[in-house]
Amino acid sequence: MSRTTPIEELQLIESIVAAHPNGIGISDIEAEMVRRQNAKLNRRTLQRRLKKLIEMKRLSAEGESIALVYKTASKRVVTLKGVAASASAGGIEAELYVSISPEGARIRDQVRVPLMHRRPVGYQREFLEAYQPGQTFYLSESLRSQLHDMGRTAANERPAGTYARDILSRLLVDLSWASSKLEGNTYSRLDTQNLIELGQIAQGKDAIETQMILNHKAAIEMLIEDADEVGFDSFTFKNIHAVLSQDLIRDPQASGRLRRRTVEISGTVFHPAALPQVIEDCFEQLLNKAAAIPDPFEQAFFLMVQLPYLQPFEDVNKRVSRIGANIPLIKSNLCPLSFIDVPERAYVEGTLGVYELNEVDLLRDVFVWAYERSCQRYLAITQTMVEPDPLKIKYREALIQAVQLVVKGLLRPQPDVIAQVARDAVNEADRDAFIQMLTDALRQLHEGSIARYRLRRSEYLAWHELVNPAL
Repeated sequence: MSRTTPIEELQLIESIVAAHPNGIGISDIEAEMVRRQNAKLNRRTLQRRLKKLIEMKRLSAEGESIALVYKTASKRVVTLKGVAASASAGGIEAELYVSISPEGARIRDQVRVPLMHRRPVGYQREFLEAYQPGQTFYLSESLRSQLHDMGRTAANERPAGTYARDILSRLLVDLSWASSKLEGNTYSRLDTQNLIELGQIAQGKDAIETQMILNHKAAIEMLIEDADEVGFDSFTFKNIHAVLSQDLIRDPQASGRLRRRTVEISGTVFHPAALPQVIEDCFEQLLNKAAAIPDPFEQAFFLMVQLPYLQPFEDVNKRVSRIGANIPLIKSNLCPLSFIDVPERAYVEGTLGVYELNEVDLLRDVFVWAYERSCQRYLAITQTMVEPDPLKIKYREALIQAVQLVVKGLLRPQPDVIAQVARDAVNEADRDAFIQMLTDALRQLHEGSIARYRLRRSEYLAWHELVNPAL
């Protein structure tokens, strides 16, 4: 069974309490969680989850000490232009949500029905097989056109991945933070920035949360560095999973491999496919269909719909879909999708609509809202950016190899060493400029930037220990 995330734990606890209108004590909640997911949540962790649900006004507590019971908070939900407002006896509390269509609202209401009243469903292979690339569209023509207008950048005629590299430092922080946050990660954006750029681990945070952020960073860098080579193929997606799941799943052998055992997902009545042969066949079919889709936005959304629905890996499937959805956008030099500010509940409920109903409208509302938000952020940023140096673009690969040569060779970054490396790397006309580029790159190199030069942490640390006095 896959490890449950904090969000899934909150949903499970809320559903258990909802099934007991007269209230339920913490011991009974523990017992019910064991019954439903065959695993016991640490008592202190459960108390924190209950406190969080009370703060969110989704649960209330009555009584004291051993007589303390938890109940579902009384509230009704109305839509106020993209914000769901919860009216309760204690006043009105704003619940962040996205602007949704009438179809999306219908799906939202259906997946909010208590679990006991929702009919269990299994994986429907027909949902994938019915999709015909170039004929079936989850995104209408007008919506695709709107997304292209929003996401178009000045780099559209340049090599694949150019725009993403232009905003790399911001994208690494935003996407790593936002995608992890959707998994219940409690790192703040500033914590994430300090971890990625300075290697500083946030105080009081779980090692799992730190690893999740670093895995996202590595996966994003892999896509951008290899933008010409990555695609909708098995090799790419197994490697994305391997990077995102490193040190985070129970069985290390399952990292980067298709699932061969049954998994359950808490907080839903959906049961994923169980037969390895079905998973393997559908995974290949899913990627083949995605590769044949002519529009990059349709490709991105198709992946967000179908990959989590199949659950091809033991865990980390939604993370793979969010990073993978950026492949066609990065390759087309469109504004990337960072999921910045996406409300967790809206994303989860949109995904549940696919799991339980095979309906994409609510998740599509989330996708469009999230993309518009990303475009507003990055296109505003690029308006203030300095035009990239053409020499840095021309000698990008040569610079990577030169930095590797110095670091892996444990060479001191002295002028004569740098000059010799430059002589072997570029022509004479550009040599002085390249020497300056290499000097700056080595001076600015730190743990948070080594992946862009395809260096291992151990290689960097060995070099840094040797040359640090010279730096």
